[in-house]
Amino acid sequence: MAEEIDQRVLAQAIDDIVASYALHGNINHLDGANLPSRALVSGLLEDLLSIAFPGYFVEDEVDALTCRYFVGERCVRVLRRLEQVAARAFSSAGTESAASNNARAQQLALDVVREIPRLRELLDTDVQAALAGDPAAASASEIIMSYPGVEAIAVHRIASCLHRWGLPLIPRMMTELVHRQTGIDIHPGASVGHSFFIDHGTGVVIGETTIIGNRVKLYQGVTLGALSVTGVRRSKRKRHPTIEDDVTIYAGATILGGDTVIGAGSIVGGNVWLTHGVPPGTTVMLDKPSLRFIAAEP
Repeated sequence: MAEEIDQRVLAQAIDDIVASYALHGNINHLDGANLPSRALVSGLLEDLLSIAFPGYFVEDEVDALTCRYFVGERCVRVLRRLEQVAARAFSSAGTESAASNNARAQQLALDVVREIPRLRELLDTDVQAALAGDPAAASASEIIMSYPGVEAIAVHRIASCLHRWGLPLIPRMMTELVHRQTGIDIHPGASVGHSFFIDHGTGVVIGETTIIGNRVKLYQGVTLGALSVTGVRRSKRKRHPTIEDDVTIYAGATILGGDTVIGAGSIVGGNVWLTHGVPPGTTVMLDKPSLRFIAAEP
């Protein structure tokens, strides 16, 4: 039988924890507005994806007879969940009244539902880009159900809308949820054109002020990042590169800086490091490395 816990030791440990709240207040959220729960945001995201890709992420069959019922039921759930998390996010970030935050959250939730047809139009181009860009892709269903790049892009397009409309906290929570699942980190502030394809995807990082044109293809390990910035917090200046239309960037390439523009139709080879732009139609690659072959001793 386990020994009885020493009540005095436990009481002292609790006192020490509470005392640490005064010493390290930067990581507290005491007496503040109720924050959105991660579980609620995750559920909201699942509902949005199930509407964007009907019949893919649900157990029940969706057909012509049940489609309108399914969409209606999911849209109502999205409205209620998004109203709740958005009101909490607005409340935690500002000084508006509860009534004002609730009204703003309600309008934003309705705007998101109305935006879904446009998001689906973009997502269709992303799936088609994957079909065209990966000879191993067998079908659209395989891409939607199993390609991490398409999942990350889908979540980004949802989060990007919320970010543009001024919703704090929630867009970043969404993109970090999918980052954990896919290894692909796209900031919701990044601007991404249509027909975007990330092949394989693990380790891709796309920064907040990145601008990506149409028909761009990235491979795993690509970083579109910022040069080192010191003493600047929440800077709104452009810190990340611009990738113009029809650019392909191969695995492990790193492209940095807000003034860096990769011209349309360019190809950036694997493991290339770029901190300046290149004209349209440029191919950038490393020289062939020098290899040594050492024969095994007999």
